[in-house]
Amino acid sequence: MARTAAEQLFHPLRARLTRLAWRMLGSVDDAEDIVQEAWLRWHTQDVANVESAEAWLVTATTRLALDRLRRAKLERADYPGRWLAEPWVAANDGVDASPEDRLERAETLSTSYIALLERLGAEERAAFLLHDIFDLDYPAIATMIGRSEAACRQRVHRARTRLQTERAGRTIDNDTKRRLLERFAAAIADPTEETLGRLLADNATLIGDGGGIRRSVLRPLHGAMRILAMYERIAAFAPGADTTIADLRGEPVLLTWRDGELYAATWIESDDERIHSVRSVLNPEKLRRLEAFLRSAQST
Repeated sequence: MARTAAEQLFHPLRARLTRLAWRMLGSVDDAEDIVQEAWLRWHTQDVANVESAEAWLVTATTRLALDRLRRAKLERADYPGRWLAEPWVAANDGVDASPEDRLERAETLSTSYIALLERLGAEERAAFLLHDIFDLDYPAIATMIGRSEAACRQRVHRARTRLQTERAGRTIDNDTKRRLLERFAAAIADPTEETLGRLLADNATLIGDGGGIRRSVLRPLHGAMRILAMYERIAAFAPGADTTIADLRGEPVLLTWRDGELYAATWIESDDERIHSVRSVLNPEKLRRLEAFLRSAQST
């Protein structure tokens, strides 16, 4: 069946709109729901009278995502433990992509990047993404989020400054991060002050997200010795896990498997020598797409 004019304009933009919504929300299900709602609204438009389909759809997606993010921040207050973003995976991501899309997708689809964005307010996050990732100008952004150009400039500047501050001294090449992650995997298998304790910065932080389904820390752990103590308990009472390291969005991730099932995905932030933060997603609802993606990659 031939596509309608609305479908012809929407279809090439759908993947990019979904990535925008995911960067805003950190949830693939929520992102897909937002884009579906944008499509339903677009479907009712007289597209012949719309000057730019992309501008209309990005505006609709941004506004819907902002509303959803504001609600999510309230809902997450009741989340069991700390909420972490779901990893972004897409089997065909990068296939037939334009140079602009490949640039837009690179680092900014990593979980480390999304963890940084979580520190921003909703409108700061939207303005920053639209300007620095989607390369939109301030008049367009002002229309999309319903603020003045001056307010949008201020939000982007504030967001950029916060992100640069957060990343100061922590931006290392992925080869170095992978070597540290390999040492971390070996250390948590036999955690001692000599192995794991010296690998962690004194003020290291660990965050886990089990979603109330799998056991995890409910609050961030601060300090190398507290993190070491947690891994000592895991090694003593829940041994037998297998670990592998994979590259996801150009970023190394430690995968923990139990009984053939993906149990956790762990990312680190570090300087050249020591690990400063550990983030582990254990919630199986957030790992199901990643596990399916990994199994599909193994079978091809």
